[in-house]
Amino acid sequence: MYDITASIVLYKTDKEELKNVINSFFKTKLKIKLYISDNSPTNELENFIKNFKNKDIEYIFNNKNGGYGWGHNVVIRKIIDKSKYHLILNPDIYFEYGVLEKIFEYMEQNKNIGQLMPKVKYSNGELQYLCKLMPTPKDLFLRRFCPIKSIVEKNDYKYEMRSTGYNKIMEVPILSGCFMFLKNEVLKTVGLFDENYFMYMEDFDFCRRIGEKYKVIYYPEVEIVHKHAKESKVNKKLLIEHIKSTIYYFNKYGWIFDKYRDYKNGNKILIG
Repeated sequence: MYDITASIVLYKTDKEELKNVINSFFKTKLKIKLYISDNSPTNELENFIKNFKNKDIEYIFNNKNGGYGWGHNVVIRKIIDKSKYHLILNPDIYFEYGVLEKIFEYMEQNKNIGQLMPKVKYSNGELQYLCKLMPTPKDLFLRRFCPIKSIVEKNDYKYEMRSTGYNKIMEVPILSGCFMFLKNEVLKTVGLFDENYFMYMEDFDFCRRIGEKYKVIYYPEVEIVHKHAKESKVNKKLLIEHIKSTIYYFNKYGWIFDKYRDYKNGNKILIG
């Protein structure tokens, strides 16, 4: 039984980024294993992975791109009974020794937590505001399409929970999917990623479902670095995928009327 398993989904991923995240993950004394789920058109990254000569890295070539959540589900089905916790990792993440230990210890001491995310910063040290309220159509429309910066910033201040200061442990409605530290029990009771999302919003959907049964916690006692390219803002194809995922999300949970959203957004809890 591993303490932590982790999965990274690749698609033509930059090798230097991949090297950084792999090295970060193995900066620990915990018993861990990393699964690489490759959605790329070819398996050219396989030899790069093999060069690490690490028996606790398993490479999986999927031979198709079924989407982000689909790629993680390939791994989750393999590890659901093999570890206590599972970490969903973006390839553009890195962190220092001790991060996994402190998160592991906190989760061990707080059995009612289903998902946790640490403080996240850009490479220049700037804080990323990745705690969010459950989105309304207005929130996502303004962020993507409103040309008036002051309107977007005013809405984001509330939507991204900036008034909290991001310096205390909090139970929050939604956390980013760049670093999802999960109790494996969650995977058995909540299920896997909804594969109807190809890319974007699958982390919101998953986090929402976790929050129905467990606590979803922002834990700023440790921090990680996230490159966070925001590619859908500059790539038209990815923007279309983002729009499709957003439509699916609101069709699933409600555009205007969503009682659970209203409840969660009105019950943010400071823990420490």
